[in-house]
Amino acid sequence: MSDKRIIFLLKTGFNQPGITRAALMFSSISAAMDVDTIVYCVQEGADILVRGAVDKEEAKPGIPTIKQRLEEAIDAGVRFEICDATAKVRGIKKEELIPQARIVGAARLIDLALDSDKVISF
Repeated sequence: MSDKRIIFLLKTGFNQPGITRAALMFSSISAAMDVDTIVYCVQEGADILVRGAVDKEEAKPGIPTIKQRLEEAIDAGVRFEICDATAKVRGIKKEELIPQARIVGAARLIDLALDSDKVISF
């Protein structure tokens, strides 16, 4: 992995699937370019990391699903973090998450932003 890092701040989930798919796609591209890539999820963005949640999305012909984009990101090596305050508000528990996601403190986003080359918000 290179010494470069990009943070994707994901604020959308199933409420705005196009934006969510785009964030996951760009994070996959970033990781494939050998950039340390973290998707930090707040609000609706955290919902896509709940185990089984992406399986409920209806597929539309010719359009990748959030599940497909999430799998691509995982395969590319993207790391996923959820704000603990968001998890509490949304009632998400650690054991309900996909294995690739972890709950972290809210201050972690600030630390990541200060130590990263770029932060991109979706």
